[in-house]
Amino acid sequence: MTKSAPRVVKPREMTFTPRFAYGDQAQVAVACGPDDGTALGCGYVRMTGAEIPWTIKYDEVVLVLEGKVTIRTADGDLIAEAGESIWLPSGTELTYISNSALLFYAIHPANWADQ
Repeated sequence: MTKSAPRVVKPREMTFTPRFAYGDQAQVAVACGPDDGTALGCGYVRMTGAEIPWTIKYDEVVLVLEGKVTIRTADGDLIAEAGESIWLPSGTELTYISNSALLFYAIHPANWADQ
C-alpha cells in the first residue's frame, strides 16, 4: 500500500465520533492509520465523565493536551495533566478515567484489531 502524503492535522477541523460502547464518554478523531499506509496510528480523544475499562492490544503513548487523565493499572494509578504523557505497553489491563480531557494518542500497530 502506498503511504499518504505529509499533511497538517488540525483537531478543531476533525470530526470526532463516539468510541464503541463508551460513546457518551469518549469521542475519537483518527489522524493517521492503516488507510494512510502506515502501521502507526494516532489521533485525538475527547473524554467527558469517562471510566472506560480496556486491555490494550498495542503499544500506546497518551499525551494530555487539555484537562487531566488517570489511567488505572494493576501497578497503580498513572495521572497526567496538560503537557504530560503516559507510556503503555501492549497487554496492559487498565481503566481510562477523566472528568474532562483532550488527549493525543499514538499506537502501534494501528491495525491491531485485524491481527
